[in-house]
Amino acid sequence: MRFDDAEVRWRKSSASGSENCVEVAFADHVAVRDSSNPHGALLGFSAYSWCSFLSELKAPGSGARSS
Repeated sequence: MRFDDAEVRWRKSSASGSENCVEVAFADHVAVRDSSNPHGALLGFSAYSWCSFLSELKAPGSGARSS
């Protein structure tokens, strides 16, 4: 999966520090990449899978940090 940077807007996670940053882009699918390597590999998700992932992170007891 490749996203043309001219066609999508990459958003950096608000929880990212100076290292280990993650960026997300939304188009037909959701793509996640390492912001320190923007031309590297992407993880791709369907919109349904992405929403399910976020719901699990927000669920009580998930261990995810609240922003």
